[in-house]
Amino acid sequence: MHPRETPPLLSSVTSPWWIAGGWALDLFVGSQTRAHRDLDIGVLRRDVPTVVDSLPGWEFFEAKDGRLYTLRHRPPRLDVHCLWGRPRGEKAWVLELMVDESEGDLWVFRRERSLRRPLDSAIARTAEGIPYLSPEIQLLYKANRARPQDDADFHLVEARLNPAARAWLRAALARLDARHEWLDVLT
Repeated sequence: MHPRETPPLLSSVTSPWWIAGGWALDLFVGSQTRAHRDLDIGVLRRDVPTVVDSLPGWEFFEAKDGRLYTLRHRPPRLDVHCLWGRPRGEKAWVLELMVDESEGDLWVFRRERSLRRPLDSAIARTAEGIPYLSPEIQLLYKANRARPQDDADFHLVEARLNPAARAWLRAALARLDARHEWLDVLT
């Protein structure tokens, strides 16, 4: 799926949702920079039932420790942060619902709950109105165990971050890992 296909797919969802993962960074940059295996869509844990119910022809599975489990818990179990989805009866996985935490109108980073942002600044929009996870937050997720593609994404995006986004990412990374290799670049 391409991010342009998402607004019609989720047209009945009134809760916040956004494009996440590598596609979010491509939307920030303004062009597709690499191939993507699937489409990541971010949602708040509290809104998972609404999103899943809006896609009645789809099936979703909790992804945990390299295994998939039929989604029976709405919202999913607290230790599940990713749901794989596909149209019912299809073999190919089409999207992942990335389950984020929140408190009221605040996005909360699940790996360090003191890292928070108002939802309206955690979610940006393209000129066409497609919501996507702010690049500094997406890079924070990618920093956990950076793969070569994550390092490439970081180096492509970091120079385009505004000063406030750079400062937020630097402070967040320093809180998680004071020796993270991206910190020198963000200085």
